[in-house]
Order: sequence, then C-alpha cells, then structure tokens
Amino acid sequence: MTDLTAPSRVQALMLKYGLKARKSLGQNFLIDQNIIQKIVDAAGLTPADTAVEIGPGLGVLTARLAEKAGRVIAVEIDQHLIPVLKETLAGTGNVQLVHGDALRTDFAALTGGAPFTVVANLPYYITTPLIFHLLESGCPVRRLVLMVQDEVADRLAAPPGGKQYGALAVMVQYYTRVEYLFKVPRTVFIPRPGVDSAVVRLEKRAQPAVPVPDEALFRRLVRGAFAQRRKTLANSLASALPLFSREEWQDRLRSLGLPENVRGEALSMEQFAALAAAAAVPPPTPAP
Repeated sequence: MTDLTAPSRVQALMLKYGLKARKSLGQNFLIDQNIIQKIVDAAGLTPADTAVEIGPGLGVLTARLAEKAGRVIAVEIDQHLIPVLKETLAGTGNVQLVHGDALRTDFAALTGGAPFTVVANLPYYITTPLIFHLLESGCPVRRLVLMVQDEVADRLAAPPGGKQYGALAVMVQYYTRVEYLFKVPRTVFIPRPGVDSAVVRLEKRAQPAVPVPDEALFRRLVRGAFAQRRKTLANSLASALPLFSREEWQDRLRSLGLPENVRGEALSMEQFAALAAAAAVPPPTPAP
C-alpha cells in the first residue's frame, strides 16, 4: 500500500486522480502515523470484530484497521474516492467498500446484525445527526471511536450547568460512557482545517443510564428543553412539546422540587428522566 502519511505522496495520488479535497464534505486527510495508531488502539479491535469506518478518505486508517479487525466495512459518500480506495487498499482482502451516505445507511443490515465498532473522522456537519442515527436506530453498535472538532468533543462530555451542556450531551451520555481521549492538532491534516480536533470513545451501555417510561418521549423532551436556550424550560417545552401549557409544565417542575423558572442546562440526566416520567402522566380531567 502507498504510504499515505507522506504529504508528497498524498498530493501525488490526488493529482493522479484529479482530486481536490471537498470542503462541502469536510474532507481533511489525516497524515500522522502516531495519531492513526492511537485511534486504532482506542478501538480495541480483535480478529473476531467487525469495524465500520465512516468516511475512509484515501484509506490510510482503513488499512490499519484491517490489520486488527476480522472485517472492515468502509462507507464513503464521495464516488470520486472509490477508485482511489480500490488502489490504496489493494491486497487487503477483509475490506468491503460501500459507496453510500452514512446518514441513510441501515448499519444492522450492512453488518448482518453482528455487533460492530465504528471508527470515523467526522466532519462537523454530519457529527450530531450521525451519532443520533447510530445510537437511536437500535443497530448493534458497541463502541464508537470518533475524531470530531475539539469543541464538539467538549460538548459530548459536558456535565450539567455549563454552556457546552445540551441535548447532545444528555442523549449521548444516556446511551454511552463518554471518554475524551486526546487532542489532534490541525497540522496533521491535508488540507489543514481551521480548528483542532479531538478523539473521543463512546462505549455503548448495556442499558441506558437511567430508566424512562417512554424513550421516544424522553428524546423529544430533551431536545425540546434546549431548542430555545434563552427561554425557561417551561416556556421551551410548551413551545417545542405542547403536551401541556406553560403553567402545567411549571406544575410538573415544582412537583420535582425544581423552580418554575429553571432552564434546561441546569437539569441532570436523572432529573430529565424524572420530568419525562411526570410528563407521561396526563393532567387531571377538570370536574364537570
């Protein structure tokens, strides 16, 4: 395989195929051997494992994954990269290339229902919807090792009370255990992005972190709580989740010992679960 950690060789390969990194797809190709090895190590793969790589780019990480996993499925949306990947991954008999949009991919069908580990260098525009797609679809993902923008990594691991804490943090921590692993400087990519990145590991929980009576309602409530961050929680939920009026939401907040003017970022996951349970109980029918 071509050494794709040498900038001159990356540029030569792109010139050969007439490629330009597409900003619309967030294409920045990783060229640092040390970072690549740390990502592979974080994935903890064995010959019994299936790895799914989303956005393999030129294939430099794919080839290393193929050395560890029994099977690697690489999902690439850019059709112009498919012939490049066929060249750079020639000789790796355990890699399956799939041209497709990861946001529309049925991963359970793709892997034949087998548990799998996701490894990906995610562009900003796809990060949140793809994480939700993987975690909420019920597919048998067991671990996600993701390179994301550094600020997104902070949001994934954020505790309650701060500006970084939001629906993404609540829902990701509901489904997984989040570990911020290490920072990745912008200097190890071609072309160089405008921000630094970080690698996080999301370990899927055997059971969600807290019990909820209705998971769909819990998801809607959490998203609604942060839909309009400047508003109080009762106002946000009355607008985004009009099951109850603002006053009825305030009643439910007071029943949980929370002030009626509390904002979403102040609630822990356990408090969101308790609020979802309270929301699952319909208001009393007025006396005739």
